[in-house]
Amino acid sequence: MTTPLPLRLAAYGAATGGAALAWATLVEPRLFALRRYALPVLPRGSRPLRVLQVSDIHMVPGQRAKQEWIRSLAALEPDLVVNTGDNLSHLRGVPPALEALAPLLERPGVFVMGSNDYFAPTPKNPGRYLTSAYAKVPDGQVRLPTEELRAGLADRGWVDLDNVRTTMAVEGSRLDLVGVDDPHIERDDYASVSAPADPDAALTIGVAHAPYQRVLDAMTADGARLVIAGHTHGGQLRVPGFGALVTNCDLDRRRARGVSRWWTGAGSGRVQPPDAAWLHVSAGLGASRFAPVRFSCRPEASLMTLTAAGDPR
Repeated sequence: MTTPLPLRLAAYGAATGGAALAWATLVEPRLFALRRYALPVLPRGSRPLRVLQVSDIHMVPGQRAKQEWIRSLAALEPDLVVNTGDNLSHLRGVPPALEALAPLLERPGVFVMGSNDYFAPTPKNPGRYLTSAYAKVPDGQVRLPTEELRAGLADRGWVDLDNVRTTMAVEGSRLDLVGVDDPHIERDDYASVSAPADPDAALTIGVAHAPYQRVLDAMTADGARLVIAGHTHGGQLRVPGFGALVTNCDLDRRRARGVSRWWTGAGSGRVQPPDAAWLHVSAGLGASRFAPVRFSCRPEASLMTLTAAGDPR
């Protein structure tokens, strides 16, 4: 007896859906990728600088494959490492996160915290991520050992940029660095560190966990030529041909991951000026342990080679 067409289509749909779910939960979250970009942001005559960004690790004890892949990034010998937060996803996540980062902590580095460095994730309806503009941290959420993580990074020499402005010499180039604590949970206080870009610096770099427009606008208004952020997970679930469904902040979907341009007022339709800053948003290396899925959005770290303006490399 021939199976009716509606039943065949339903069976096909169920099989396809099951395969997609298996891919998104069992395969793609382990397909770590290294993205490479060349950004012409340094003054003429400057030697290139290699900046490695790691973000949204969301470490859980036992994630050995993720730990080993992060450790392997030290072989890239970056001149500067930028960690844009959300290192944790578990109360016991600090030791494995620091173990994963240990070889990179031998390199110069800076970091900011994300909401998941302060508060543990909780089970929730995944549909809320798609229907609410931004998922704020609810009252009573369990605190994570933030200061243990902060000390573990700072004691090895990385600079804490949470609402901090500083300068750093990196391979002969003076960098002006400014960062904010996580805007997603309104811990950012850019006003306290706002200042015109250092005229003696080769480059001003802004660093934030979540790329909210208020922070991007303020940093670029002060003269930051490169802003580095994470948080969005690149959308985490992307539709081929369409891209990210959400960014979990007020950044537009087309800037959910990778390199784009930003300028003060970009989000309100102001025309792009010739000197617009570069923005890089990482899709990150993990996800909440209660939503460990990725589709068409591989976990990633990014190596940005900063070159002199006009340099053909």
